[in-house]
Amino acid sequence: MSRVAIFTDDPGWHGKQLKLALANHGFIAEYVSLTECRLHIGQGDFSSVQIPGFENALPAAAFVRGVPGGSLEEVVLYLDILHALKLLGTPVYNDGRAVERSVDKAMTSFLLNRAGLLTPETWVLKDRSEAVKIAERLLKSGNRVISKPLFGSQGEGIRRFEKMTDLFWLTDNAGVFYLQKFVRSRGLGYSDMRVFVINGRAIAAMRRMGRFWLNNVARGADCEPVRLSGEVAKMAVEATRILDMDYAGVDIMQDEKGRHMVIEVNSIPAWKGLQSVCQLNVAELLVADLIKRYINTDDVNKSKVI
Repeated sequence: MSRVAIFTDDPGWHGKQLKLALANHGFIAEYVSLTECRLHIGQGDFSSVQIPGFENALPAAAFVRGVPGGSLEEVVLYLDILHALKLLGTPVYNDGRAVERSVDKAMTSFLLNRAGLLTPETWVLKDRSEAVKIAERLLKSGNRVISKPLFGSQGEGIRRFEKMTDLFWLTDNAGVFYLQKFVRSRGLGYSDMRVFVINGRAIAAMRRMGRFWLNNVARGADCEPVRLSGEVAKMAVEATRILDMDYAGVDIMQDEKGRHMVIEVNSIPAWKGLQSVCQLNVAELLVADLIKRYINTDDVNKSKVI
């Protein structure tokens, strides 16, 4: 049987779901941390990616469920491994380029906005005095300010500033300020939509209703199914196209004026919350797409020697 590497440091529920779906299609899944992989560049045109458990042949494909944090050099190494695997002919789902673009919130915002998708007004800079001036200007005009780490997920490290005295606590994240004008959602309370896109198709969506201003499921938000409008589905699909992703979780909010805007695009999205409110087996859909588009089933038994 051909084997697929699932890159993750914590397989959890999602890893188990993927492993089961791959087994249903005749593939063996092996969990591997990118921290354990390395590059070997030899003489002539020899180069390889060395993956524990795949010493004799590269995997039939690699499914990226997690890219570890660390220093800039460490993160670059992990992305280099993903890039190198793809260059060596191993399908990577999502690949290094997609992960690079989405893990960097500044570039995500820039690319989406440049392509014409509505996003929150954003500033990215290093100078604290300038960051404070921007935040003060927003607060004076009746807005609130969000500060986020450039890299991060599940609401980690996000802060909201509501009054001038709060700005005493405005600090950089690894030397960078990423500020956004806080978007008030339409209606009562706090909510947004998570739209799950696979291969250019919005397969399902849920409304996330936060118990406070963060709508992440990991932060206790409640989920309910939502019927996708054509506008929202089109926006989510376009976001994944712009960022060149195989699949993504696209967070879309409707502001007080009724406009939809893209808040975030996740290249390694969780789907446990979504699956709890819809009838789809998301892991099965992901694996089926990976196999159909990237793995030549006529050749899966042929080894790709390192």
